[in-house]
Amino acid sequence: MISIPHKAKQFLVLLIKLLIVGGAFYFIYSQLANNDKLDWEKFIILFQKNQSVAGISFILLLSVLNRFFEILKWQNLVLYLHKISLSEATKQVLGALTAGLFTPNGVGEYAGKALFFEKSKAKKIVFLNLICNGIQMILSIVFGIFGLLYFNANYNIITSKTVLILFGICFLLFGILFFSKKINIKGYSIERMIHKINEIPKSIHQKNIFLAICRYLVFSHQYYFLFLAFDVDLPYFTLMTTIASVYFLASSLPTFQFLDFAVKGSVAVHFFGILGVNEWIVVFISTLMWFLNVVLPVIIGSYYVMNYKILTPTLSEGEGDET
Repeated sequence: MISIPHKAKQFLVLLIKLLIVGGAFYFIYSQLANNDKLDWEKFIILFQKNQSVAGISFILLLSVLNRFFEILKWQNLVLYLHKISLSEATKQVLGALTAGLFTPNGVGEYAGKALFFEKSKAKKIVFLNLICNGIQMILSIVFGIFGLLYFNANYNIITSKTVLILFGICFLLFGILFFSKKINIKGYSIERMIHKINEIPKSIHQKNIFLAICRYLVFSHQYYFLFLAFDVDLPYFTLMTTIASVYFLASSLPTFQFLDFAVKGSVAVHFFGILGVNEWIVVFISTLMWFLNVVLPVIIGSYYVMNYKILTPTLSEGEGDET
């Protein structure tokens, strides 16, 4: 095996850090500066009309809570391997978020978190991150399906026959997954995955579900309160079910983190357009949600990326780790 000189390795790591952080800031600036759908004049007028220190502080608090619950989820799941501090969990979550900014559906986040651990734990870290993100996706699906059913019942987007066909397809897929759970592909199977999930203590799973629900309620209500701030006067249940529908459909589409607001924005424009909400308001709120919940954490995560140091495995770590 070819060994890379220490100085060359340090330079390569520094170059990767600069590319990640530089690329992150470039894409953030590009999306904010070159989006012709963002009417900044209307936003400034509305902001001056409704500006409130308490309101802005509350919206920012929801952003902090959104990411805080994600950090707590990760700290809780890693407890399965060993205990980590809240500051360490923060570093891993925000650093990995920054590293995964340019990858489809945030896949780079999995590798980003694994870099904070010994190589021997990489597979377990990827698996724990899958559980961490998986529960959030399940909640988006559950709330999203109920939201879509309610929305469709009131606005007749698709016919009842189409709804039945879609449910039939879902049940068929679940049936195929259930009967094929023993099929082994390169050593992996659904049955083995379920077994691995069951190895994690129930207390960790229960806390993970509770924190995921808290996080879902926080970011969905942040969306709701932003609509109120933009003078959108719609019933609470209508807004919340529409938000749930938008998040479910947008999360189902393959995308990059830095384009997340554009995907959610386009889906939101369609749904909220049916409710009579102005397009520029929907685009602005989607952009603000992206800025508050992705851009700000990425800015902080950039600090952790720049200060990242390659782990040097010790003999005791290699001997004591399970495979």
